[in-house]
Amino acid sequence: MTDERAHAFTDDALGAHDAVALAALVRAGEVNPRELVAAAVARAGRIDGALLPVAHASYERPRISREGIGGPLWGVPTYLKDNVDLRGLPTAMGSEAFRARPARRNARFTDQFLATGLAVLGKTRLPEFGLNASTEFATAQPVRNPWKPSHSAGASSGGSAALVAAGVVPIAHANDGGGSIRIPAACCGLIGLKPTRGRLVTNAQGGKLPIDLVTDGVVTRSVRDTAAFFAAAERHHHNPKLPPLGLVEGPGRRPLRIGLVVDSPIAKTDEPTRRAVEETAARLEAMGHRVEPTTLPFGEEFSRDFLSYWGYIAWVIAVTGRLVLDPSFRSGRLDGLTTGLRRRFQAEFPRTPGALRRLRRAEAVYAGIFRDHDAILSPVLAHTAPPIGHLSPNVAFDELVERLLRYVAFTPVNNVTGGPGIALPTGAAPGGLPIGVHLSAAHGQEQLLLELAFALEADRPWRRIQD
Repeated sequence: MTDERAHAFTDDALGAHDAVALAALVRAGEVNPRELVAAAVARAGRIDGALLPVAHASYERPRISREGIGGPLWGVPTYLKDNVDLRGLPTAMGSEAFRARPARRNARFTDQFLATGLAVLGKTRLPEFGLNASTEFATAQPVRNPWKPSHSAGASSGGSAALVAAGVVPIAHANDGGGSIRIPAACCGLIGLKPTRGRLVTNAQGGKLPIDLVTDGVVTRSVRDTAAFFAAAERHHHNPKLPPLGLVEGPGRRPLRIGLVVDSPIAKTDEPTRRAVEETAARLEAMGHRVEPTTLPFGEEFSRDFLSYWGYIAWVIAVTGRLVLDPSFRSGRLDGLTTGLRRRFQAEFPRTPGALRRLRRAEAVYAGIFRDHDAILSPVLAHTAPPIGHLSPNVAFDELVERLLRYVAFTPVNNVTGGPGIALPTGAAPGGLPIGVHLSAAHGQEQLLLELAFALEADRPWRRIQD
């Protein structure tokens, strides 16, 4: 197993430090940002051929902002995902359907991201328009999992997760429209917090949709890095409709009521994942929390409605691509998943109004769960990261959709309802692949999730790929 791992950890300026530690070294004058960038660029060169996580590099000109100079994460190297605009670099969205041109300006989220002090070295690969749950392509080589390169790194933030897990950078941008922060975090042994809808500035793509599924965030190797990022981002923008988050620095003290969900109504969880969730539940009980089995009120109809909405997004991309993306866009070049989703939406169009009504009502249903529970513990995914090819867009569409539904059986609820959820790397499969567990909470309760994450990390530190 150890020989299969692909990582870049070495004795350089980055070492095995997380982002918080590196920023502290910069402030103390013990290392300068140029040294950190040089180390990250060298590390990227060592793993890029094996894992292929980078879409566009800007190694000669790392991107920083004036607002970020001296910020909480000042000088720490990172990457943006290639579905967010960064001035001067193309935004290709993982697609071969158009020729991406350099962006003329930053996205609003990019400005918030840079305001934390992070230095962007480039952009990371994602599957076409982020629609798949594995970072695989119709003709290009896939992004591979650092823990086991024959397997998926997850999606759609798979490129970011591969870079962080492999040690190139300690933190990288991710965003989440159906699980795409939490899924690659689970596959690659990382922490991934999908915040409450509106916690960060509105994502440019998600904000234009009838239901905004998309939230931005980061994947990290330590809970304190995730907490530090959200505290720093809040200094740039705070949504007055949500309680301030501030800097969460450790476990909470009060006992919580935690609902335990092991299986989804649409998919039975595999044995390694089930074991990881149940072991995490036992650890939480040992800490004094009350954990009790429960069920979630989102079944097959919810999954079908979500798939219909996913198809609507693919249809919008196909019919507006030339106008919105680039005149070079050709819908005939879209991959099999995007094309299949579009056609499915067209065939099921009459049910769309009802699906939208039901999905909008799900937010109130979700809020009701937390009248009896402070948090819900579940798997992130119904089974461990699959081998490359299992979720390829070249798989026959009907079979691919069935595989996706059996895999991504838990995370979309938080996207539809806007509730926060965090993936934590508490388990491992017999072959060494990481397994993530998922904690959900009521809207605005990221503090509670981070406190639970800190407690689990302190109780049993996460596995390290370099050990």
